Amino acid sequence: MTKEKILKSLHKTYMNIYKPIGFNEDDYNRFMSKIEQAKLNRKKALKIRDRRKKDWYQSEKMVGMTLYVDLFSNNIKGLIKKIPYFKSLGITFIHLMPLLKPREGNNDGGYAVEDYRDINPNLGSLDDFKLLVEKMHDANINIAIDFVINHTAKEHEWAKKAAEGDPFYQNMYMMYDSDEIPNQFNETVPEVLPDIYPGNFTYYESFKKYVFKSFSEFQWDLNFRNPIVLEEILDIFFFLANLGVDVIRLDAIPFIWKELGTTCRNLPKVHEFMHLFYLAKDYVCPSVVILGEAIVEPHEIVRYFGTNEKPECQLMYNANMMVNLWNALATRDQRLLSIDNQRFVLPHHGTWINYVRCHDDIGWGLNEDALKSMGFDPFKHKQFLINFYNGTYIDSFAKGENYQFNARTQDARTNGTFASLAGLEKAIQQSDTFGIEESIKRIDLLNTYMFSMPGFPLIYSGDEVAMLNDYSHHMDTSKLDGRWLHRPNFPWDKEKEFNNSHTPSGKVYNHIKTLISIRKKEKLFNNKVEQRVIDSKHNHIYVGYKTNLENSLLLIYNFSENHQILNLNHLRAQGLQGIYTDLFQKKKIDLQKDQLNLYPYEYLWLKQS
Repeated sequence: MTKEKILKSLHKTYMNIYKPIGFNEDDYNRFMSKIEQAKLNRKKALKIRDRRKKDWYQSEKMVGMTLYVDLFSNNIKGLIKKIPYFKSLGITFIHLMPLLKPREGNNDGGYAVEDYRDINPNLGSLDDFKLLVEKMHDANINIAIDFVINHTAKEHEWAKKAAEGDPFYQNMYMMYDSDEIPNQFNETVPEVLPDIYPGNFTYYESFKKYVFKSFSEFQWDLNFRNPIVLEEILDIFFFLANLGVDVIRLDAIPFIWKELGTTCRNLPKVHEFMHLFYLAKDYVCPSVVILGEAIVEPHEIVRYFGTNEKPECQLMYNANMMVNLWNALATRDQRLLSIDNQRFVLPHHGTWINYVRCHDDIGWGLNEDALKSMGFDPFKHKQFLINFYNGTYIDSFAKGENYQFNARTQDARTNGTFASLAGLEKAIQQSDTFGIEESIKRIDLLNTYMFSMPGFPLIYSGDEVAMLNDYSHHMDTSKLDGRWLHRPNFPWDKEKEFNNSHTPSGKVYNHIKTLISIRKKEKLFNNKVEQRVIDSKHNHIYVGYKTNLENSLLLIYNFSENHQILNLNHLRAQGLQGIYTDLFQKKKIDLQKDQLNLYPYEYLWLKQS
């Protein structure tokens, strides 16, 4: 998009948002002056970085990791010393979990930010972070950080001035003198944390205002109806971008626009704002990528990519795939994966970040219509998954824990590390040699699947070495949140095991290295390559197909612990033929044969010979 087109679209989008509520060209000009200043502030080295292809994040060489700095390396200086570890593994993208300065005490895991222009002092200084970015870039590693745009901590300087009675800063938030409007909002707006922080508003006697807070009492929602809020938030965005950050994750985006009579979630104006963010960053720092965070239904998540004509976020987390993978592992049935992988067509810029586990729990939000079509009762099926992964189901291999259990609805989410949920912890406890090998096969299967899907893979730090659940948090009053089960310190004391192919850690680690090596060399894993699902006519066997003008790749996964037979007539009926070579074992497969025998949990990446 040319500079002229960007500016024209910026003006149009800004006016679509603000003209109907009384703002004009003077406000737009003030908005643009901040953007022009950010463009001037961008350093030469970063402008050179901006010249790289805008689709750099869609490359087959993209392999990500997400981590908590304190759990991985204690602090930022320690993280700099670990760069050789990332290089050795082949990581090219690192998402650092909340890094900006949070309020003291309870801060929602770092998402209650007191100062967006400073670093959490427990992790280091802003200068430490600048050095980290420089060293990461030298190692060809891209950096992503979180930016919470829906709310600030009540200790933020804007909030403190608002609490002191300054009307300018009170207008930065959604504050009301009486409960009349709050009560109207409460009629239609669902509560996010009803058990811990009930209601959508908090009344403060000290300054006699009701304050909108979607989340915790100490997280005050910003008022995006005030264009100065947008200006300030974009100014912070560009501050972070001009530090050299490559990907900025915008947190809690579905909540940023409120209207009476609605749920105040995913409203059309939110998408106008996301398009505005895209245009503004395209003008100032075109190589910077927007990652959206939206914990909503899959059909709502995909809307945050925007369209080819009106792009919004370039990256989104593929939570749906993660849930479907764990469903497939428990049921040995891949059909939900096949169904959901055909649901959406993304715009050209849209790219999934694929993952098997992350810092968060697993919420069992499955495609209920698909489940019904397969003959399952969605409620009973969810109960099966909850019990399977908390280990109470009689044939379960998993060791997990319920999270946010609701006694009335029997609903629950699931905590646990990748390896423990896949059966490694239970097998080790039982000294079950066969069970250990089988659990490693499950881990390898899910990782291999993740690495082959459209988008790019994201490893949760520790999963590459098969870390198990950490139960010590039960004895730590500062770690009452159940998600600490899968947030242990990285086991640097066992580093020698990582390259020992006789240990579970070493086996998983070395398979990850193999996946990274193959993926980076194979252009068919570029996100722009077309991929489709092939109907295997087999509940246990998933088949995918990638093709470009030069070659094709057949992806086959057996989600069962038993031998399975794939009828190759079904593949030929869908236009596939010829001889393929497996990228792992180098064995050749002739699709003219009648069938393909698959070992338990076997996976194949078959390239046409």
